Amino acid sequence: MGKRAKKIKLMEVCGTHTMAIARSGIKKLLPEEIELISGPGCPVCVTAQEDIDRAIEIAGIKNVIITSFGDMIRVPGSSISLEDTRLSGADVRMVYSCMDALSLAQNDPSKKVVFIGVGFETTAPTIAATVLEAKKRKVKNFFVLSDFKVVFPALEVIASSDKVKVDGFICPGHVSVITGSAPYEDIAVRYKMPCVITGFEDNDILKGIRALVEQVKKGKSEVGIEYRRAVTRNGNTKAKKVLNKVFELENAQWRGIGEIKNSGLKFRKEYTEFDAKKHFKIKIHKTVPPKGCICGEVLQGIKKPSECGLFGKKCTPRSPVGPCMVSSEGTCAAWFKYGG
Repeated sequence: MGKRAKKIKLMEVCGTHTMAIARSGIKKLLPEEIELISGPGCPVCVTAQEDIDRAIEIAGIKNVIITSFGDMIRVPGSSISLEDTRLSGADVRMVYSCMDALSLAQNDPSKKVVFIGVGFETTAPTIAATVLEAKKRKVKNFFVLSDFKVVFPALEVIASSDKVKVDGFICPGHVSVITGSAPYEDIAVRYKMPCVITGFEDNDILKGIRALVEQVKKGKSEVGIEYRRAVTRNGNTKAKKVLNKVFELENAQWRGIGEIKNSGLKFRKEYTEFDAKKHFKIKIHKTVPPKGCICGEVLQGIKKPSECGLFGKKCTPRSPVGPCMVSSEGTCAAWFKYGG
């Protein structure tokens, strides 16, 4: 018998990739030597429990309307979710864009409208643009709870980790449309970690996997783009300019990972009038994850959903314990719906 090939472990960073891979059954098509691991690229999943508790506390304040994209409403906090507060009488609304929240504020000056800002470099520029519009319109009752994250510091944490050995990153196409491919170059050089940016069609993902495997086998660590119809080296300079005008970097808490330096976004001084954290000044105590939930380890690629004692039993999409089962981009949700 021939010598067994060494496993090549590739991490798909993005939750959209995780769901696309599960839906299409790509894992079943790959040879045994290639293992795909899901990473921390689900913005709802990596939002710290303390940040969810803060949103729930704000929702309970009189004359406040909390607005959010759909997934966030169902994520459990320390004891309840935003959906629970809505059932108890709080005004919690799902919106399709931050501009919807701004319109709500403008149409009802008697209410304070708060938009929960969750997402990566893909989402954050659109919220920054809405803040600029709010300032232009002189809207005084509109606020954003900024829980945004930036991807690259988290990739550095994983690339340098001894807990999970990754041979290459399948990098998110939509984030890279904004950032460009250049920021991955430092990760590829410093950590000798090959990175390939791909789109979300099956063919895009398979081409990205092939390009990464070729790099690993040749001992290379370069940044490849298998999504050239949308991604350039420098990215969307206009979107980055808008983002950097409103927000600046700060340290941020990531669920299951802890604090990562310069991985979050806070308002610049000129725009703090829209900062919900400064306006409401909610004090949140340190929380502990739900007993038995391993969402934090799943997000780091250390464990698989099937290794959780709650998975598919106490924790299901109908009654989720952790955010990885709530989000449409969550690894646990993907495994539950399509299998591992």
